Amino acid sequence: MSARWIARGVVFVLLLLYAAISVYPFLWMASAAFKDQFEVVASGSLIPRRPTLHTLAETWNELHFLDYFLNSLKVTALTVVLVLASYAAAGYAFSVLHFPARKALYRLFLALLFVPGVTVLLPIVLLEHKLNLLGTHWGLILPFVNGSAPLSILLMTNAFDAIPGELREAARVDGASELRIFATIYLPLSRPALITIAVLTAIPTWNEYLLTRVSLNDPDSFTLPIALQNLQSGAVLHYNVLMAGALIVVVPVIVLFVAAQRYIVNGLMGAVKA
Repeated sequence: MSARWIARGVVFVLLLLYAAISVYPFLWMASAAFKDQFEVVASGSLIPRRPTLHTLAETWNELHFLDYFLNSLKVTALTVVLVLASYAAAGYAFSVLHFPARKALYRLFLALLFVPGVTVLLPIVLLEHKLNLLGTHWGLILPFVNGSAPLSILLMTNAFDAIPGELREAARVDGASELRIFATIYLPLSRPALITIAVLTAIPTWNEYLLTRVSLNDPDSFTLPIALQNLQSGAVLHYNVLMAGALIVVVPVIVLFVAAQRYIVNGLMGAVKA
């Protein structure tokens, strides 16, 4: 056996071990959601001996997770729609149109990729207070939309750069307006980038905790991460209930990512090539 095959085998084993370590917490969480409290504490097995849906049903119904779920869905959906509408247009402008300081503005947006979001948390909260947005879902949506700008503009600009300019010129000759060219030619051809942006926006928005914690104070407006944190506030920590809540939070994200995985790969590869 050659040294090359031995090296590949070692790499494969290491990657397999890493994958097992990475996926184990999720499997334990999913397993605990189908156990009672005693079995979670007494047994470390990933296979429930007495599987039950009672914990999931109790978490969903008695803790009003449906209300939190709908709040998260509202915030995430509005954020994704505004991000796609805003930054698809911005990407088209940076890629196709010519205006003063275009390159400087584009580089400025790219530079924002290196600014940690937590560093602007306090200015965001102060600005929301002045605009009377604290305690509202718009106080979450607008910062999320703004925070998505650098990566979204990068992906959309690169996606539009890959579209032959001859298509635009031919449409202009046929009398199409700039808006029609954007809507009927460029957007359909950049679908992988649009789906990639939608998923990469939806996941962190759905999971966001810190800004949500400091912005919302009305329990009726809480999103799922806050509801999940509240499960730990009792005197007795019920691990099966906590894991059931975590499963409810994470499953929609996993389903979304798996469904859009092919488009995400194509969208990111297009951005790298450009």
